[in-house]
Amino acid sequence: MVNISELPVQLQTSDRLLQPLWDYLLCHHLPLISSPFFPVLLAFSSTFILPAPALPQDAPTVYEVFIDGLAVLLLFDTQYYIWHFIHHKHPQLYQLIHAIHHEYIALFSWSTEQLSIPELMTVGFWSNQAPLLLKCHPLTIWCVTVFSIWMSVEDHISYDLPWSLNHLVPFGLLGGAPAHDMHHQKPSSNYAPFFSHWDRIFGTAVPLKKTVKT
Repeated sequence: MVNISELPVQLQTSDRLLQPLWDYLLCHHLPLISSPFFPVLLAFSSTFILPAPALPQDAPTVYEVFIDGLAVLLLFDTQYYIWHFIHHKHPQLYQLIHAIHHEYIALFSWSTEQLSIPELMTVGFWSNQAPLLLKCHPLTIWCVTVFSIWMSVEDHISYDLPWSLNHLVPFGLLGGAPAHDMHHQKPSSNYAPFFSHWDRIFGTAVPLKKTVKT
């Protein structure tokens, strides 16, 4: 690991596909990626829980980005399923923290961030801690953060588009917009944010009922 205070940055000779991108970030955007807000899209809570990281000189492999990123998403999906389920079953928690997100039954992209401050900070905390617990490369953290935001927005667009991830990923492994749309219509269903396995296991999965015009 290289400390951010050690300049100049010594670049590595590597045949890894992502090495040129990581070298570029180290050379030209070191203050940005060394800040406690790395990646900058992380939630407010990162200010208080993340020290300035020591940055590796080697980029991750594409395989590492994929496997580590998938592990982060699965861990966050589990954490949020538990948090979501508890807040829907506890009336006081629901009213104080989560109810604001259910002000809209017909969803649109901006409703993704229709959150109370406690919910935003809680979700931000898990978003930060999951990759740290799994010791992910900083570039992997950046990639998975952007990808998870994309998935969250896609879940709230209220359109079941044929090119959405829930159609591209086989076996119904992702709930997508149909599952989350049904959750806002029937709040006792589809608690998981991305994947569908926890809702299937615990019997909280409810498919979206499509009306067929005759």
